Amino acid sequence: MISFWEKTSLLTYDFMIIGSGIVGLNTAINLKIQYPMSSVLVLERGILPTGASTRNAGFACMGSLSELTDDLQTLSEEELLSLFAQRKQGIELLRQRLGDEAIGYRKNGSHELLAAHETPVLDKLDYFNTLLREVSAEPVFRICNDTIDRFGMSRQHFPYCVETTCEGELHTGKMMRSLIDFAIGKGVEIKTGVEVLEIEESTQCVTVNVHDPYRAEGMHFSAQHVLVCTNAFTPRFFPDLDIKPGRGQVILTKPIPGLRLKGIFHFDQGYYYFRELEGRILFGGGRNLDFDTEATDQITLNEQIIDKLCSWLREAVIPETPFEIDMKWSGIMAFGKDKKPIVQSFSDRIHGAFRMGGMGVALGSLVAQQLASLPDHKS
Repeated sequence: MISFWEKTSLLTYDFMIIGSGIVGLNTAINLKIQYPMSSVLVLERGILPTGASTRNAGFACMGSLSELTDDLQTLSEEELLSLFAQRKQGIELLRQRLGDEAIGYRKNGSHELLAAHETPVLDKLDYFNTLLREVSAEPVFRICNDTIDRFGMSRQHFPYCVETTCEGELHTGKMMRSLIDFAIGKGVEIKTGVEVLEIEESTQCVTVNVHDPYRAEGMHFSAQHVLVCTNAFTPRFFPDLDIKPGRGQVILTKPIPGLRLKGIFHFDQGYYYFRELEGRILFGGGRNLDFDTEATDQITLNEQIIDKLCSWLREAVIPETPFEIDMKWSGIMAFGKDKKPIVQSFSDRIHGAFRMGGMGVALGSLVAQQLASLPDHKS
C-alpha cells in the first residue's frame, strides 16, 4: 500500500545505484557531476556496506612482485601493464577527489616478505621494473632486506624483502566517511537497510523491487537507469557472470607498547597482509588455507584461519612480543578467472561494475568513472 505522496515524489529517480561501497558511491558522485539536475539514489541492503569497502585493510596496492609474476599466468604483458596502470590511476583519482588528509593517505610504499623457496621471484625484479617504467616514474620494486631486521621480524621465515615504492596506505573508515559526505554534498540520496529483491526492465524504465518489513507487498522504485555495484554479491542478479566471492579474515591487536613495526606488508602472493595501525597490528588474509570454505558471501569468522593469523604474528611478525587480540571481522571480495574488473552494459538501461579482485581501494574510483560513462541519459 503506497500513498499518493510516496508515489509522486519518493519512488522515482533518474539514476539508481545498487551498492554503497567505493564503486557505488563514486559512481553516484560522477553521475551528479555529469548530470547536475538529475536525481540519484543509492540503495544499500545493510545499515553499513556489506562487502569489503568498510572491512578491508586500507592498502592502496597495485600488485607485489610475486602477485604480478603469478598474474602473467592468466594475463598478457599488455593486459598486466594496463591493469597496473588502472590501479595506480584509481588511487590518484581517489586522492584527488577527497584529499590525502581526509582519507589518511600516506605514500610510504609497501613491503613484500619472501620465504626462501620464493627466491626465483627476485629474478623478475628487473623485468617488471622495465615493463612498468611507462607507468611509474621511479623503479617500482627494490630489494630492502634490512627492513626485516629493522622491524624485528623473523629472518627464519622471511629472508628477503622487496619494497613496492609506489604503493601506500589509508584509513578505510575516513575514506568511506568522506565519500558519503561528498556524495550527500552533491545531492546524492542514500538509503541503507534496503534489500533489493529483483530488477525488472520495461521500455519506459527499470523497476527495482525491494523488501520492506512494514509492507507485505514490498516496495517498488523506478529509474531511467540502474547501475549495479554489488561486487561479490552480483551473482544474485547476474548468475552467469564469472564472479566468485572470496572472504578475507582480519584480526586487530590491542595497542602493543614499543611496537617497532611501521608501514604495510604482505607475503605468500598477497594472501597474507598486515600493517601497523595506531600502535596496533592489523593482520588479514589466509583464504588460501581453505579456498572452498572462504568462497562465500557470508560475513562470518573462520576460526581455523584466525588461529593461523595469530600463529604468524607470534612466530614471524613480532616474535617474542606479547599481544592480545582486540577485534576480529571478515570482508567479502570478488574474483574470477583473471583479475580484470568487469564494467558492462546489460541493456540500454542496466549497467554494472564488479569483480575488483581484492583491489577495490585501488580500482574503485576509476571503475566508477568508467561505469558512469555508460548510460546514454537525456538530461
